[in-house]
Amino acid sequence: MATRIVALFNLKPGISVADYEAWAKTVDLPTVNGLGSIEKFEVFRSAGLLGSDARPPFAYIEIIDVKDMDAFGGDVATDAMQRIAAEFQGMVDDLSFILTERLG
Repeated sequence: MATRIVALFNLKPGISVADYEAWAKTVDLPTVNGLGSIEKFEVFRSAGLLGSDARPPFAYIEIIDVKDMDAFGGDVATDAMQRIAAEFQGMVDDLSFILTERLG
C-alpha cells in the first residue's frame, strides 16, 4: 500500500505566484513524478473554503503518493533532489508535511 504525504504551504513574501507555479510545472512535478519511489505527485492551488468567503489557511497543497518509503528516502537524498528541495524551501513558508494512513 502506498503512503500518502500531504504537504500544505504558502509562498514566502516576495515570491510571485507566477514564478512558483512555473517552477512547479517545469521542475518539481516532472522531477518528482520521475522518481522510482513515487506512484503519483500532484500540486494544487487552493480555490477557497467550502461555504465560506474566508481565505484558505494554505495557498497550495501537494499530494505525494509514495510506493516505497525506504526507496523514497534514497531518492530524496540524491544531489538532484537536494537541490530541488532547497529551491522549494526558498520559496515556501508555513510548510507542513503530513503522513496519512487509509482507514478501512
